[in-house]
Amino acid sequence: MKRYFLLALLCVAASCSKAASTDMPEWRWPDPEEPETPEAVEAHPAIVAQGWTNVTASYTAVPEGIDIYKSPAEMGGQKVIAYIAVADMNKVTWDVKSINDPTIQGTDEALKTPSTFYAETAAPVVVNGGYFFAEGGKRYNASVAVSGGKVYGVNINYASTDWVTMYYPTRGVFYQNSSLSASPLETEPRVGWTYWSGGAKHYLYSEPAQNSWDAAPLQIPDAHFPVDAQDFAPQTAIGGGPVLIRGEEIVNTWEAELLYGDGADDKMPNARHPRTAIGYTTDNLLILFVCEGRGMTEGVAGMTFEEEAKALKDLGCKAALNLDGGGSSCLLVGGLETIKVSDGSQRPVASVVILKAK
Repeated sequence: MKRYFLLALLCVAASCSKAASTDMPEWRWPDPEEPETPEAVEAHPAIVAQGWTNVTASYTAVPEGIDIYKSPAEMGGQKVIAYIAVADMNKVTWDVKSINDPTIQGTDEALKTPSTFYAETAAPVVVNGGYFFAEGGKRYNASVAVSGGKVYGVNINYASTDWVTMYYPTRGVFYQNSSLSASPLETEPRVGWTYWSGGAKHYLYSEPAQNSWDAAPLQIPDAHFPVDAQDFAPQTAIGGGPVLIRGEEIVNTWEAELLYGDGADDKMPNARHPRTAIGYTTDNLLILFVCEGRGMTEGVAGMTFEEEAKALKDLGCKAALNLDGGGSSCLLVGGLETIKVSDGSQRPVASVVILKAK
């Protein structure tokens, strides 16, 4: 029986479908309402022009600089329920909270639901973060997690279908360098691909290694492969994959990042699931995105990677990264869930991204 580390991590991620129960718990949050004042709608007119509705007034404790939007009922001909938290980076900052597993050795720390992270941080916006897995009584980060310059997790640096032939993928990351840098251009959030050498070297690339399950493994990434690397030492970062948008263009590097199974029905990019993503726009906005799926609301299947990428591109993102999805997808605003999570209750996760006022 084949075992996929590509996402054995992801027996808790978007690739592991769980059919929605026919006996679902009653939805306990009120549906957001239309805003009462036109000023709220006009906060981000380009987003409103895409059919999104400003529902910030439906939530409490949302600070200035953060707006919450609900998607149009259909996107690309598909029924959709999605939410975005839009943060003005002049007024709001982002951070990552995570279990402490900086070398993929595992930790005894417990996974936590987004609500638990919210209780600990009181952050007005909390969304699930990167991939992870649990095995042998320990919990493992399988994605980059960096907060305040401290590394709490790295992207998984190997994958196999048979544990004989090994691959060494570069995986996506969304990151921001230290605010001490002289140039704002150097400190704005961006995306890339990383490889952790297993030692002191943590590489950042402007292109992924072009791996594919349909081809022989490529060489182990190093300082000059797949392209010349930078030392990866950001102030804040969250990993996942695939990279959806880079340089204002959709790239969707799921194949190179080895983010799919081997059966046609199991290929993550072509199946609709709940999704979570993080992006950065041309006008200095950070966007946290979630979409519902797996029939939690009748007719709402979720999105493919390509559909998710297009939604973020239409919102103005010049950089965007897919995070963990499926039953992990959950966005809290003021402690309240937005989408109906597909496990029926919140899944404990290894990391979250939070927004907070500066």
